[in-house]
Amino acid sequence: MSKIAAQLYTLRDYTKTPEDIKVTMHKVSQLGYKAVQLSALGPIDPVKLKEIADEEGLYICATHDSFERLRDKTQDVIEEHKLWNCKYVGVGSMPPEYRKEGKDGFKRFAKEASEVARRLAEAGFVFVYHNHSFEFQKFDGKTGLEILYEESDPQVFFSEIDTYWVQHGGGDPADWIRRLKGRAPVVHFKDMVMGKDGQMMAEVGEGNLNWPAIIEACDYAGVEWLIVEQDICQRDPFESLGISLKNLKAMGCV
Repeated sequence: MSKIAAQLYTLRDYTKTPEDIKVTMHKVSQLGYKAVQLSALGPIDPVKLKEIADEEGLYICATHDSFERLRDKTQDVIEEHKLWNCKYVGVGSMPPEYRKEGKDGFKRFAKEASEVARRLAEAGFVFVYHNHSFEFQKFDGKTGLEILYEESDPQVFFSEIDTYWVQHGGGDPADWIRRLKGRAPVVHFKDMVMGKDGQMMAEVGEGNLNWPAIIEACDYAGVEWLIVEQDICQRDPFESLGISLKNLKAMGCV
């Protein structure tokens, strides 16, 4: 059974200072979450961050950092993750300079990110790549995401499939999770609904994604963490995280 966490990027407007982070972590814990993914936090000492998380009974299950920092300050990243006892080191997106190169950029990133991922793996950590929808652009009949996973090292380059962005790009989230069996330890759960101006992000279970199929795919693929994220909320983001958790519990995810 997978475990559920909250992606703090959802609450980035409430994590700008150490005091903000403390208050926000408390609220997340009160919602019923037992784990968080770190992303878009304001400046805070890593030791202080661990103390806050521990005080609130929150396990740091994954992170997001820039690829530049993972590449150029790998040892700093390793030391932080050792402190936090956090296994999964995530990058939020492929940097723009690679995207400008088209197919060759996807291949180059797959190679260079695999090199970084090997350094992390040697220290006991797992590199995960978080997709958006630009990776579904096709090059000679293959999507950028296919190129990334074909050209990267499957022993060290893992996935963080984002259900909303796969659907946004015209893909099938459940299919992609299944395809990456053994390389999909964490998945971002985010729903999609149609508003008057087009596609919008929604709380898990409040939109149109096929959650029974997605959850079944996660079980099949051996996903460890289901991480709830909502970049843009139509209501208070804490309320949105609460609704997603409630719905996931109703779906049998606990």
